Amino acid sequence: MRTDNFYLKEIEPSDIENIHKGLSNQEVTKYYDVHYETLEATKEQMDWYASLKKNGTGIWWGIYGKADDQFYGAGGFNDLERQHEKAEIGMWLLKKHWGKGILQAITPLLLEQGFNNLGLNRIEAYVVSDNLKCKKALEKVNITYEGTMREGEIVNGEKIDFDMYAILKRDWK
Repeated sequence: MRTDNFYLKEIEPSDIENIHKGLSNQEVTKYYDVHYETLEATKEQMDWYASLKKNGTGIWWGIYGKADDQFYGAGGFNDLERQHEKAEIGMWLLKKHWGKGILQAITPLLLEQGFNNLGLNRIEAYVVSDNLKCKKALEKVNITYEGTMREGEIVNGEKIDFDMYAILKRDWK
């Protein structure tokens, strides 16, 4: 799966150092519900990726630069429900790659995987309401805001609102 500048490669156990690079950075995980201080702790995330695949509830890929083969971040699907033909999409980038339009370039590849290869009809994204950059990125690729889940979670004792975005297969492309 490729664009002119990037490609996706399914995450495997040997990617742990790349995953740790991103998920140990507090700026990257500010709006994400995981954070790992150590490489050892990152094994929990790697187990999660493996369990998604094993259980058929999702799949995640590493995002790589085509010109340099460098790891830029990760994206994929979780909470896949075959019966309802839907899944949640998620993405993150290493901080040094922010603001370069990478997610805008990669998201269509992910949507193609979801709709064509996973047989999805609906792809959802749940975004912390304060995460304005992520919401803007979703809107740029025609993923539609559907509403706000007020105080949907409690993180570190703080009630957090989430904005729900989605795209249907019939609205894609």
